[in-house]
Amino acid sequence: MKAFIQTLKNIYKIEDLRVRIFYTLGILLIYRLGSYVTLPGIDPNQLAGLKKQTSEGVLGLLDMFSGGAFSHASVFALGIMPYISASIVIQLLTIAVPYFQRLQREGESGRRRINQITRYLTVLILCLQAPGYVANLHAQIPESAFIIKSSFFTISSVVILTCGTIFVMWLGERITDKGIGNGISLIIMIGIIARLPFAFASEFVSRLEVNGGGLVALLVEIVMLFVVILLTILLVQGTRKIPVQYAKRIVGNKQYGGVRQYIPLKVNAAGVMPIIFAQALMFIPITVAGFANAESLKGFAAAFANFTGFWYNFVFAILIILFTYFYTAITINPTQMAEDMKKNGGFIPGVKPGRKTVEFLDTIMSRITLPGSMFLALVAILPAFAMISGISNQFAHFYGGTTLLIMVGVVLDTLQQIESHLLMRHYDGLMKSGRIKGRSGSI
Repeated sequence: MKAFIQTLKNIYKIEDLRVRIFYTLGILLIYRLGSYVTLPGIDPNQLAGLKKQTSEGVLGLLDMFSGGAFSHASVFALGIMPYISASIVIQLLTIAVPYFQRLQREGESGRRRINQITRYLTVLILCLQAPGYVANLHAQIPESAFIIKSSFFTISSVVILTCGTIFVMWLGERITDKGIGNGISLIIMIGIIARLPFAFASEFVSRLEVNGGGLVALLVEIVMLFVVILLTILLVQGTRKIPVQYAKRIVGNKQYGGVRQYIPLKVNAAGVMPIIFAQALMFIPITVAGFANAESLKGFAAAFANFTGFWYNFVFAILIILFTYFYTAITINPTQMAEDMKKNGGFIPGVKPGRKTVEFLDTIMSRITLPGSMFLALVAILPAFAMISGISNQFAHFYGGTTLLIMVGVVLDTLQQIESHLLMRHYDGLMKSGRIKGRSGSI
């Protein structure tokens, strides 16, 4: 405890770090206050239907990522997710389209151009999502809740929702430039954490009921949650570089040198992206069933609409494993790595440069990706097991999936930023080892 207090004092002594932390907290406070500002023309006291709709299922996840802004019909209701969707599209285009590949190779100027295109695509996505959100408002809340009942409300709400997301994007960029970094990731994380007290309070009340299991059951749930968090930390920490010695042991070459060297390969190079891709595909049967009249199709889609069902979670896990290999293959190019090593005069001891090095790196990547993908799939389906065991839907989301991975990853990245400032000023770090490993990247 004494060491922790001393670390806080050291953080406060560093003026630049202190200013960055307070600036970040101020920006996050603005974002949280904005999530409670209801769209003009709506009575905030008549949103019970919308809150019920977002209490579980797909919209429940969207509401969690927006920090409750979705269910409050806030000016930030669409949150930062349209920007995330646009970023994913642009990232895929940099693999398939030569123009984006050239921009990626142009350095800082190319990066600025890609960011500008991402913003334009975000506005385009918002022009499609904002009218859909307004139409959903008309379907979920009574007409008496609309103070303004003309087409002016629809047009103004679409403009406000679009500007709200753009403003959230700007807040994230401010945190990245003048705060402690990873602005978009911090905004998503703070929205998720904001729902945790309400979910825990709901679970606490349910456990105190007659058949709720009492405080003992709640204590067991908390212990299991900490165990899952530790497992997720291991998964995120698994993104560290793999020593050459360990890599050769995986391949089967036991004749490795004693010099400790590293190659830039990761156990979980894909991060949380495979879960996002797989989850998007799992929503397709539900969407198709909504437009189909065939009872058989609806029955098929019903099996995939059950988040706690066997087939949903089995297919979900398989898709995550496949997407992990796919995303790793498109982000890590063994051929390019081998060429860069050769140009810089580097080599792997015991492996010939050129084609042998490419085969060596590809074999290692394939073998270390398998346990990483299986671990990622396990973490992704843990909320289903939590729901089956009787935990409420809202609290169960914190037992794994995208929610927990984002929280753990962003917290580790933030601590790593603070650790770097402390060590650079010759202060003791947050950990005795002085080495906090993050995800080495942002969402």
